Amino acid sequence: MLGSVETRSVSPVFVGRADELRTLNEALARAAAPEGEPQALLVGGEAGVGKSRLVEEFTDAARAAGAVIAIGGCVEVGADGLPFAPFSAALRALRRQLPEELAAAADGQEEELALLLPELARTGPPAAREDGTARLFELTVRMLERIAAERTVVLVLEDLHWADASTRHLLAYLFRTLRRGRLVVVATYRADDIHRRHPLRPLLAELDRLRSVRRIELPRFNRAEVHHQLTGILAAEPEQRLADEVFERSDGNAFFVEELVVGRDPDGTCPDLSDSLRDLLLVRVEGLPEDAQRVVRIAAEGGSTVEYPLLAAVARLPEDKLIEALRAAVGANILLPAGDGDGDGYRFRHSLVREAVSDDLLPGECSRLNRRYAEALEADPSLVRADERTTRLATYWYHAHDAAKALPVVLRAAVEARRRHAYAEQLRLLSRAMELWDSVPAELREGLRPLDHAGSYPPCGCAPENAASLRYLDLLAESVEAARLCGDRERALKLAKQALRLIEAESDLSSGNDPLRAAWFWLQRSRLVENLGRGDGWTEIATAQDLVRGLAPSAVHAEVLATAAGWGMLHKPGPESLAEAERAVEYARLVRTEEVELNVRLTLGSLMTDSGAVEEGIATMRAVIDRSLELGLVGEAARGHVNLCSGLEAVGRSTEAVRVADDGVRLARKYGLLDNEAWVQANRAESLFNLGRWDEAADAAERVQRTAVSPRPLGKALLHRAELALFRGELEQAALSLDDAHAAFGKQDPMVQHAIPLARAGLGIAAARGRIDEARTELARAVESGFPPGAQRYGWPLLAAAAAVEADVRGLPSAEQGRRAALDLIRTAARRLPTGCPSCEALSLVVAAELDRAEGRETAARWEAVVQALGPLERPYELALARHRSAHALLAEGGDRETVATLLRQAHAEAERLGARPLREQLELLARRARVSLSAPDPAGTEEPADPVEALGLTSREQDVLRLVAAGHSNRQIAEELYISPKTASVHVSNILAKLGVSGRGEAAALAHRLNLFTAQPARG
Repeated sequence: MLGSVETRSVSPVFVGRADELRTLNEALARAAAPEGEPQALLVGGEAGVGKSRLVEEFTDAARAAGAVIAIGGCVEVGADGLPFAPFSAALRALRRQLPEELAAAADGQEEELALLLPELARTGPPAAREDGTARLFELTVRMLERIAAERTVVLVLEDLHWADASTRHLLAYLFRTLRRGRLVVVATYRADDIHRRHPLRPLLAELDRLRSVRRIELPRFNRAEVHHQLTGILAAEPEQRLADEVFERSDGNAFFVEELVVGRDPDGTCPDLSDSLRDLLLVRVEGLPEDAQRVVRIAAEGGSTVEYPLLAAVARLPEDKLIEALRAAVGANILLPAGDGDGDGYRFRHSLVREAVSDDLLPGECSRLNRRYAEALEADPSLVRADERTTRLATYWYHAHDAAKALPVVLRAAVEARRRHAYAEQLRLLSRAMELWDSVPAELREGLRPLDHAGSYPPCGCAPENAASLRYLDLLAESVEAARLCGDRERALKLAKQALRLIEAESDLSSGNDPLRAAWFWLQRSRLVENLGRGDGWTEIATAQDLVRGLAPSAVHAEVLATAAGWGMLHKPGPESLAEAERAVEYARLVRTEEVELNVRLTLGSLMTDSGAVEEGIATMRAVIDRSLELGLVGEAARGHVNLCSGLEAVGRSTEAVRVADDGVRLARKYGLLDNEAWVQANRAESLFNLGRWDEAADAAERVQRTAVSPRPLGKALLHRAELALFRGELEQAALSLDDAHAAFGKQDPMVQHAIPLARAGLGIAAARGRIDEARTELARAVESGFPPGAQRYGWPLLAAAAAVEADVRGLPSAEQGRRAALDLIRTAARRLPTGCPSCEALSLVVAAELDRAEGRETAARWEAVVQALGPLERPYELALARHRSAHALLAEGGDRETVATLLRQAHAEAERLGARPLREQLELLARRARVSLSAPDPAGTEEPADPVEALGLTSREQDVLRLVAAGHSNRQIAEELYISPKTASVHVSNILAKLGVSGRGEAAALAHRLNLFTAQPARG
């Protein structure tokens, strides 16, 4: 081991970067404040520009101010990153400095957090499960928040350009969800490495969209800054010639400045950069003694940091010579001691030097060094940490080009990555195993045993009594599962297709020799096709059903039946799907696959609710949630909250649905299940909207937009935003949100629960714009698709909206064509649509009353019945609208004015609370017509109603023009009718649009008829 060695930076003074350092210090001050909040910063710049020096200056100042500093770097072993390496290193540093605090923060979750920090483990690793990654991420974030609750913590993650996928995903999760704590997270990356296809590039784009993340880009030094740096290096003012030469040759790169100065010839001449940058970086290495050069070359192949015992085992030098060689390398500022408190090692002062040394190795030399690393590690596994051992050994053997040695270790490393929920790294290792497969002798492959971790994929040899060998197909199954779990669905689909082609190639009949495995791959293909929006997935499910038909009971068969039942619930709910679900439950019990059983029982509960067995269906879903939590199946429990919330909303129990959704949100957040939370929040937004809690519904929809991974909950959230904007009179926003919702849902997999609400929103927006034909087209398209069982919750609101449109445009000449067909379509659909719950019963009364209004036959009694039906249902908007209609009908019949006034005041108060501007304006106009005060009892009960057109502030000429606009006349026709010029008619129309607050003639005509501004003309013929 080395004693004290001078290791200070070549440049002892900190140069420039005042703005960048100020940004970092301001972030620290905000985090350290009494009510401090987390800060996140990205520091980017080209290699050698000074990122590490800036961070070093910042952390020194933060440490002096009392902050706890934890630094972790992304580790490059060969070309591979170790899973979660920077987080593991930073947590290890926190544990050394705050052992009691970290233990308290991790209390109760040690086994799961040990996947990042193995020192926390008390028993073996937790069982792998589908929600494991999300759970690990959430626990990590909450632990950091607890540690930083009482003290300022600075977490530095260096060299993100080398980050493995799991590290990138965890960092993205940290930046998105960190909500409290005096924590500053600083991540650095090499900007010039981030080419168009670099995996860090999408993450940087994602983080740029977060308002909570600030990005610092370091430029190169200017001439004055290079002069200042040279003064620090030389401890004297540099000659102007030298300063100019160094600036021109380094182009302001701080590291190149140092190398040029250190590599000067005796006469002071700087080396020429034109030959090769690598040659410049190797100048100092080539000036070392031979043993030191040899050690530096060995260290370059060992990884970012090499442990001293491992380096000694590979170098095979006497200890005295090894220490002298290391002393020379450290003294020349090429290597630095990298002791972290748990062991000692060495790293290169700058990664550019390590890369240059590694690139300078001959191909045979590189392979030989990797073999020696592998042999040393096999001989003494204690040379490296246990959590890194298998991955590094796999890497060394792979780069030693020894396939027979590499394959078994690569497979072990893949299993370890899966256990750590590092699915992207598992996929990479499995890909490497498949690459090595054909290079390994058959007799060695026959000794390998299957991994058997891919869900219900048929087990094929894990048990000792089973001598089956690992097959290439098994690797494909593991790879499909790993790709799906790490979010690479495109890759998963390609692998599933490749597996099916392989099965077909091995059989005379398509998939005939391995039907269970073929069925399993077809199920994966179905899910992936559906998730990617490439289809509805039914063809693939049907193929899987054909493959398992007639076979002995198996877990695959149970999963096929369960998947088919789930598809039926979403696409074809009804008696047939209900029977399929019941059969799937029985089969899952037969083969004793409780996880599949719970999944399909949840499907069964939803179908029972849709079929009318409401209480039994809801009880079934609650039982599944309880049992899933008991077994630790958090993902299934979260899905249960999604389905139960939806089922309760379907039968009008919105308040209860919100309570279930709140529980689901808490569960999803506790375990970090972002997509599950998005699904629950989307359903929660629907219930909040129906309950009249519109601001809360908007917040829930916005949360979905931030967190959704799958497109469907995002589509639902956008749809809710479109409806909310429509009812608040924000037509442009409504149309934009509706377009976005259509894009999110896609066209490949239409479902009634999405299609009908989309049609309702589209109909409402078209009608508000005066585009009646478009509104009718939306209705016809939805009705033509049919209303399957359970769709009444969507069908009745659609029919009520359509009937209201027809009533509003009664007497509008431009809407007359097609009117009779639209009314007949609404009546026919209403006769066929069941009710089944109080909310649907009430909406059926609304449809009947609106149809009477559309025919000019409305009565106050019918609307009074609607008000009575809606009263107990917690549907404030629908109730306010019904009171408006009831007041209008009472006025027309000359009914009791006190009753009219009460109805209008109640409805107006609710419209104001909701922010429902169009309804509020209609109520205010009707109140003016009736001479009713909306804020106090009406003192003028006997006065004649005011003219509603005058109430809008229109002149008599503008009233004449609006009447003709409402009748569908063009400017030229208006000019001819009123004996004015077309230009004057155009000016009047513009003034009218401004006073009405509408954007076009169609909207003005629709508003005029909706508010009954002019006496409706009877239809001709």
